[in-house]
Amino acid sequence: MRRPSPPSLRRRILILAASMLLGAAGLLMTFISDYANRAADQALDRLLSAAALSIAGAVLVEDGAVVVEMPFAAFAMVSGEERVFYTVLGPQGEHVTGYRDLAPDTPLATTVDPVFSDIRHNGEPVRMVRLGRLISTAQGTGWVTIRVAETRGARAALAAEIVGAALVPVGVLTVLALALVWIVIGRAFAPLAVIDRALRQRQPDDLSSLDVPVPVEVQRLVGGLNNFMGRLEQSTARMGGLVAEAAHQVRNPLASLRAQSEMALDEPDAAQLRARVGRIHTSAVEASHLVTQLLMDATISHRMETEQRRPISITALVQEVVDRLDPDLRPRVGTDIGAGTDTIVVNGDRVGLREMLRNLIDNALAYSSGDIQIAVATQTGGMVRLVVRDRGPGITDADKARVLQRFVRGEGASGTVGSGLGLAIAQGVVAGHGGTLTLSDRAGGGLEVIVALPVEDAVQIALPRARRLGAVGAVLLAFALSTLGAPRPASADAILFPAPAAETQRMAIAGTTDTALFAPYIAAFQAENPGVAVTYLERDSLALYDGFLAGTLDPAPDVLISSASDLQMKLANDGHALAYQSAWLEALPAWAQWRAEVIGFTYEPAVIIYNPRLMPPGTQPRTHLDLAVLLEEQPTRFAGRVATYDIERSGVGYLLASQDQQISSQFWRLAAAFGRVRARLSDSSPAILDSVASGELILGYNVLGSYAFARQAAGARIGIIVPDDYVLVLTRSMVIPRTAPNPDLARAFVDFALSPAGQRVGAGPSALGAIIPDSTGTWTPERISMMGTGVIQPIALAPVLLVALDPQRRSRFLTTWQEIVAPGRP
Repeated sequence: MRRPSPPSLRRRILILAASMLLGAAGLLMTFISDYANRAADQALDRLLSAAALSIAGAVLVEDGAVVVEMPFAAFAMVSGEERVFYTVLGPQGEHVTGYRDLAPDTPLATTVDPVFSDIRHNGEPVRMVRLGRLISTAQGTGWVTIRVAETRGARAALAAEIVGAALVPVGVLTVLALALVWIVIGRAFAPLAVIDRALRQRQPDDLSSLDVPVPVEVQRLVGGLNNFMGRLEQSTARMGGLVAEAAHQVRNPLASLRAQSEMALDEPDAAQLRARVGRIHTSAVEASHLVTQLLMDATISHRMETEQRRPISITALVQEVVDRLDPDLRPRVGTDIGAGTDTIVVNGDRVGLREMLRNLIDNALAYSSGDIQIAVATQTGGMVRLVVRDRGPGITDADKARVLQRFVRGEGASGTVGSGLGLAIAQGVVAGHGGTLTLSDRAGGGLEVIVALPVEDAVQIALPRARRLGAVGAVLLAFALSTLGAPRPASADAILFPAPAAETQRMAIAGTTDTALFAPYIAAFQAENPGVAVTYLERDSLALYDGFLAGTLDPAPDVLISSASDLQMKLANDGHALAYQSAWLEALPAWAQWRAEVIGFTYEPAVIIYNPRLMPPGTQPRTHLDLAVLLEEQPTRFAGRVATYDIERSGVGYLLASQDQQISSQFWRLAAAFGRVRARLSDSSPAILDSVASGELILGYNVLGSYAFARQAAGARIGIIVPDDYVLVLTRSMVIPRTAPNPDLARAFVDFALSPAGQRVGAGPSALGAIIPDSTGTWTPERISMMGTGVIQPIALAPVLLVALDPQRRSRFLTTWQEIVAPGRP
């Protein structure tokens, strides 16, 4: 057994010094890390307590009950990348609003001073602050408890930044100290460099004693070198004799061959001459075969190491080898191709597999005078079996293992030209492909060589080729879907888009987008993944959210897609989403993704639509205030002929209304104008578009521009106003649920939606709008932004969206809306 080389003295000293220096640096960094964590907590605790104090300031007592008007500023103070949880409890611990399950075992607050603690919520570590707000009611005075918690990612990032800043000087000092140690070691071992130079300057054949001035401590090393070189000189002399003897042995057969040929030249007898020529030919064939096999052995060994693998049809390979046989031998070879093996593919090296099979066939032909058979069949375990059968003498059981070694031949090989390399080459090729080679006796006499190779999935090999279809393939696939493979119902509600090729996988998408508008995304996605069938389930935003939480969506979705970004944020904040760091995230605007869990892929403005026949040019309202004034001045004309979202039933409608209320000082005036004209309330943009296009309605407010653009492009008689004061822009967002049956397919769809191919669909046939800047197509973010002169107000994917979903705030908002917009209506 070879002993491992011991470390050098230089290395030992350097390792010891480095260990001491690194240990000291580690202790220092431990202290700095502890300080950084405490500093991060102190800094961010102030923001967390400010958020809690902001909520405490919104606590009111109305009719003897505690109510909270959640301020938007509360969540704007905390990090936009962290999950945020809160709860408000009454004096007796009764739940007022927020998360019921947030730290239920924590004591109630009895002071306004913030109390911080580290707890776990939903299995995740969070930092929580608890403080109280003193209130007085008819029943007496008591403390309202406010708890606010956030995940620790921002704190860890701040601590890491502090540690990183300290790491540089500590690292520099450590490196300088190591460099100083290295210099000292180098000076100490300088005499060894003298010996090294003396040895390097010598001629290769100079093995004389070394004579250099060295310190006493190194003289023993010089003596050992001189003794070694003396012994090496003796060994070299013996090696020279051995080489000369080997050369002599090699010359003997060559000299014999030459002698026979010279004798043949002088042989007058024709029969003797023919016999000598035969012996010369036999010797030459054996030598040629040996050299050929040695070269092939070296070639195959190299190819197995480089792994030059390609998809190879096993039946085509068999036919290729058989077709290359000598015409005289070809009739002796029969093939038996099993059913279903024509499509079997092996991922391997074509040259190696071809030479493996050729060696097996050559052996069978050489050792058998009868016919041989090559059979191809499948076997369990994802393998293909290749069998070469002959009626030769076979191989004894004792020799079966030996003949797979190089230069070993069986007992029955005498009298047959061979090198003992054929089976060894075949064994090396099969092993290099992860297969097995077995030698077996054939029933009735002879030998069977059985080769089993792993099969490659032909569909997976075809996928990279399909990805080259690009946009042209997407268009062709869409045409094919509309003609040959039209979508069909998959269940009571879901629609199945069949796979263009043989189906290998199926994914489910649940979304709020109209199926007709979303179909181009599915077609383009399937153009890049032709083996994937897609089931699409269309739901309204609130029904999608509630159905997912209740587990009633059928089939279970791999991707949730919704225009109600606040509901998507709520799902992710509550721990229902998987994070996916797509390579395309960097191209997204910062506001269009949150923690890689909620990812936007469209750019959709909220617009005003109108019927051009009922509202001539120059009379359309260009701002939100213009619309309010118009409705106030002409209530009779617009009575019952204006529509907007029913924000109680529509998730996206509530999102847009809550954002309007936050941004615009004219919101409640506009709401009052809607109430004055008895505006129709709808939970569907398409329904509003249909009514405006038919002339049943004159105006529609806060309609999603994507639906309006698509309908107008299709020839509908509608006009579109992108407001000139401000424009709300939302992004349709994707969430991969933690319960997704096929998360890998979901990630593939996210990648596609953000890729140039997916963005072209958004900017083109679907009109949902591309969100990534500089995309190509009609509906790009740049072109949409230029359609109005107002300030673009994107609805950012951030925890602040959760404020509007607070149960008390939402209830009060809806109550006020109902009283103003639809008084007396159910």
